[in-house]
Amino acid sequence: MRKAFISPSKYVQGEDELLNLGFYIQSLGNSALIIGKTEDIDRVQDKLDKTAEKFKVKLHRAEFGGEATREEVDRLKKLAEEKGTDVIVGLGGGKALDTSKVVANGHNNIICPTIAAQDAPTSHSAVLYTSDHQFDDYAYFSKNPDVVLMDTTVIAQAPSRFLVAGMGDTLATYYEARATRQSNANVNAGLPNGYHTGATGPAKGTIAAMTLAKKSLEVILAKGYNAKIAADNNIVTPALEDIVEANTLLSGLGFESAGLAASHAIYNGLTVLDGPGNYYHGEQVAFTTFVQLVLENAPTSEIEELLTFSLSVGLPVSLADLDVKEVKYDEILEVAKKATIPEESIHSMPFEITVESVAQAIIAADAIGRDFKERKNTK
Repeated sequence: MRKAFISPSKYVQGEDELLNLGFYIQSLGNSALIIGKTEDIDRVQDKLDKTAEKFKVKLHRAEFGGEATREEVDRLKKLAEEKGTDVIVGLGGGKALDTSKVVANGHNNIICPTIAAQDAPTSHSAVLYTSDHQFDDYAYFSKNPDVVLMDTTVIAQAPSRFLVAGMGDTLATYYEARATRQSNANVNAGLPNGYHTGATGPAKGTIAAMTLAKKSLEVILAKGYNAKIAADNNIVTPALEDIVEANTLLSGLGFESAGLAASHAIYNGLTVLDGPGNYYHGEQVAFTTFVQLVLENAPTSEIEELLTFSLSVGLPVSLADLDVKEVKYDEILEVAKKATIPEESIHSMPFEITVESVAQAIIAADAIGRDFKERKNTK
């Protein structure tokens, strides 16, 4: 059996860690293109100036246009060539980071999130969109980023909703990994057939990846509430540090090397509804993780543990919490159809998947979530 585990070459996290960015750039070259939204770069410009001076590297700003499109990638590639930069640095949120990965194309890439809202920074993949913000394609690279650098001082200054959304994304990691392992399905860490010369095909997950996935859930449930309070007050505490690591490193390695299943597929299905689009990726995934547990008939105690935690930090527990005001079976069926297309990760579940069973699980999860929330509010 072929197994695979992949990760960035280095993960580093700490207060004011951006002051050391120049050191990591220096290990790869002499200059870097910084890809990020204007406001994100402006927020940390003082640190960028200091690290450039200290480590004698040249930093070139490249204001990110806001959408990870092929056109934006081409523009930034040309800019990197014009400036003669050695390193591509992604700074900010998910789309800027993904764009930097595509520009770098597996070579000399440093990822510097300014929020901890999802688990993609460590991965060897990115998502591309069209100019009208529709999904275009997935991009995969020969290796993960060279460095993922998390400045917790910067992350603590962001609205706490981002950190909470990251927790929602992380909630799915263990449950999807568990399902993938039970079905012996393939994981993203295995290079797809034909990816490049010498690719040997799909791979299964490792014990190491499963261990990290499980630990990510344990940390979220134990430290998530306290971390939210820290983020509410823009302070760095041990709990916040733990959650930043769980959201980014533990969950990132967990999803990529241990597998995705129903939760993220159903999240993709939610795009056919209007309301969920008002919410962050991780906020939607928090609800679809609950749907996965209902779909697999998980113990009530496991479901209620997830619901209790979600309510404690403000994550959605029903479709109403995602601005779906009326649950119509025909519309939910369309969600289920999109979630169950042949290439979706839902087929990593260890049992047969049908459109109808997924639709019914969504409706049941919504009803359970609404009832649970109402009972909690009346106590």
